[in-house]
Amino acid sequence: MTELQTVHDVPVLVFPAEGEPIGCERDALDCIGEAGYLGARWAVIPAERFDEAFFRLSTRVAGDIVQKFVNYRVGLVVLGDISPYTEASPALRDFVRECNRGLHTWFLADTEELYERLKG
Repeated sequence: MTELQTVHDVPVLVFPAEGEPIGCERDALDCIGEAGYLGARWAVIPAERFDEAFFRLSTRVAGDIVQKFVNYRVGLVVLGDISPYTEASPALRDFVRECNRGLHTWFLADTEELYERLKG
C-alpha cells in the first residue's frame, strides 16, 4: 500500500515493494499521477519494483522513466540495493552517480539515506 509521509517537511509518497513492475513510461505516469494527486514532491519506489530492462541502459527505459518524472516535477527515488546491476555495468554506475549529484532523481540504499538527503 502506498503511504504518504512527511520527511523534514517534504511530502513523500512511498510505494510498496509488492505490485506491478514498473517498466515503461505509462507505469511511470501512473506513479507520477498518484504522487501528484496526493501532493507528494517525491516518489520513493523500491528497486525491486522496476523491470529488469530499467537497469539495462541500452533499452532506454531508465532514461524515459526518469525524464517523465523530471517533466512532471516529481522527484524519483529508486530505493534499495542495485549493486548487482552497477557492478555489471559501468554505464549504469555512471548514470547513477550523475543522478545522485542532481536534484530530481536519486538512487539510494535505504530510508536513512533518504532522510539525510531531504534534511537539506
